[in-house]
Amino acid sequence: MSKHERGILSSYDLRNRSVRFGYAVMIAAILVMVCTMIYPILITFFNGVRPNTEMNTFPPRFFPSEWHFENFGQGWNYIHLLLFLRNTFIIFAGNLIVTVAVLGLAAFSLTHMNVPYRKQIGAFFWITLFIPPTTYIIPNFMNLKELGLLNQFAAFWLPAAANAFYLLLLKNFFGGLHPEIFEAARMDGASDGTCFFRIAFPLSVPIFATLSIFIFSAVWNDWFWPSIVMHSDNGYPLATAIYKYVLQARRMNLNLRFAILFMVMLPPVVVFLLFQKFILRGVQLGGVKG
Repeated sequence: MSKHERGILSSYDLRNRSVRFGYAVMIAAILVMVCTMIYPILITFFNGVRPNTEMNTFPPRFFPSEWHFENFGQGWNYIHLLLFLRNTFIIFAGNLIVTVAVLGLAAFSLTHMNVPYRKQIGAFFWITLFIPPTTYIIPNFMNLKELGLLNQFAAFWLPAAANAFYLLLLKNFFGGLHPEIFEAARMDGASDGTCFFRIAFPLSVPIFATLSIFIFSAVWNDWFWPSIVMHSDNGYPLATAIYKYVLQARRMNLNLRFAILFMVMLPPVVVFLLFQKFILRGVQLGGVKG
């Protein structure tokens, strides 16, 4: 057996001149995509460490003439980042628990239980994916207002239990679990809850890991909805605090602004790099049945 696995192209394919040309074009396109993705991160970092007097120079410089890493310390102390980080993780933890408890049980019920009209229910959730999310904002706000949940973290957790995309992703994954496993468990006296928490849930760690990354990304980047339902500065997540106190600040030095934005930009990148195998594996398992 060869030490190298067979890829898209073999050494024999690369002997063809047209194949080599197409392969070179593909590599060049990938490099261009990589540069367009890395450039905003690099320019944010360089603007964060350059002196403020150099921010508006013309022609602009890519590399700073002086490196002021103390800008990150000043940016950290400019706003209470730890408070907003705590709020963000509280919202994320609540959304994740609601997704597992509500959407997980709902998807399992529609897949492995004799729920009446479950095909029609699944079709209904498919239809809701074509409804623009912006149309939900006013009804959700009015419902939360009537329930007295404004200015509380429950204003984030309750709508998280009605995510049709997550439900269908879980339903598709649970459809790939063999029903014989649950039939054997029921013959041994296991209840439906036992089948879910002791059998389905351990087998579904990849898809739940994928959903946790999606939920984290959504919570980390969402600033508009929290600015509507939260009326206290102490309850803002990080994205809303950055928008209100950094992006809309009028007398703030630009280098400090970029330093804060770079610090906020790093955690999602680190999370993706650490858990990218769960994302790719979860998407693959969630998209393939059998």
